[in-house]
Amino acid sequence: MIDRYDLLSAGVLACALLGLSGAAHASDRPVVVELFTSQGCSSCPPANANLAKLAQRKDVLALSYSVTYWDRLGWKDVFGKPEFTERQVEYEPGLGQNGPFTPQMVVNGRLSAVGQRIGEVEGLISSARGDEGPDLSISGDKISVGAGSAPAGGADVWLVRYDPKTVEVPVSRGENKGRTLPHSHVVHELRRIGSWDGQAVKLQTRSDAGGFALAVLVQGRNGGRILAAGTQ
Repeated sequence: MIDRYDLLSAGVLACALLGLSGAAHASDRPVVVELFTSQGCSSCPPANANLAKLAQRKDVLALSYSVTYWDRLGWKDVFGKPEFTERQVEYEPGLGQNGPFTPQMVVNGRLSAVGQRIGEVEGLISSARGDEGPDLSISGDKISVGAGSAPAGGADVWLVRYDPKTVEVPVSRGENKGRTLPHSHVVHELRRIGSWDGQAVKLQTRSDAGGFALAVLVQGRNGGRILAAGTQ
């Protein structure tokens, strides 16, 4: 027979477990890994494959940006956009780099590694896990950023639309001539939709993602640290 004390103890334990589960869920935020790559770069396919592996992890938000500075060498990357190149260039001073290169992986906006070195990248992911930042939620076309400690210059809120599927691209010129290159989590849109100064803020964006997945990044200005990230 189970007495009242046992039932109360079980109830307290269940509530405690639910509380722990809710707290873990509330603090759950992915580490953002951004790959800067190009279909014109013969060193990039292994890094593309590494990003595809990382994209399978629940604790990682993997994003692939195709840059444009390889386009002049024989093959124009079909996903390349100037704003992706600009994003990489903006990162480099804070990362201690003399200039952009491919394939580069940037982790949470504050750590960098060569994209082929998966062990090094995984180490950076481990060191970035637990970075503090504001709560972030996405519901339909509504985005909420909670209160918290903002960088001195404030932060930007970025909307990212990316293809969660793997896409195969045949390349007919350049260093990868004759190869068909798989790409995962390719970014198609990067757009600043607001700012955050430490006060709670609510933003709105169009709900139609055009078949793409949606992510939101809260990031220190001028290529600063990524403070929070979430997906819909």
